[in-house]
Amino acid sequence: MAKVAAVSGYKAYELGIFKPNHQAAEYIKAALLKQLGALAEEGLEWVVITGQPGVELWAAEAVFHLQEYLPDLKLSVITPFLNQEEKWSETNREWYESVLAGADHVDSVSRKPYEKPWQLRAANEFIVGKTDALVLLYDAEKEGSPRFLYEAAKRRQETEPYDIRLISFYDLQMIVEEEEQKKLDY
Repeated sequence: MAKVAAVSGYKAYELGIFKPNHQAAEYIKAALLKQLGALAEEGLEWVVITGQPGVELWAAEAVFHLQEYLPDLKLSVITPFLNQEEKWSETNREWYESVLAGADHVDSVSRKPYEKPWQLRAANEFIVGKTDALVLLYDAEKEGSPRFLYEAAKRRQETEPYDIRLISFYDLQMIVEEEEQKKLDY
């Protein structure tokens, strides 16, 4: 039973999305809500993200939505290094800061600003090591940043039970079709 789940996936720009409230974000949040809702029924207590703009911040918004019904569900933002938002656009910084303001826990794996890629690897290992499950928007057909977290999760899965729940582009297409059907049914 997963008590703590990491959620990650593509960064917004990897999906060609440049606004936090883009139409596609609604479908991504619907897919995340479906997975997190299922995990919540199994006893999920914490959701952990690193706070990257894209799937992770949409996951935080999904958690905030779920907290209306599940007030005990908590959000933790564990960044790979300090001041990760330093070079982001103003829009992304504001989005990130709004998520931090609503989070139940905020910390960093490395207590220094970005120095080298080892900090990103250390964050992936830390997050996989501290969680029971991973919900990941990732499709092996489309390379991108989620690959490294997925590989860390697969390594852990080789030695012990670790629940990996992938959301593929096909799953997103099914969500789009379900949501469009709902609109037609009204």
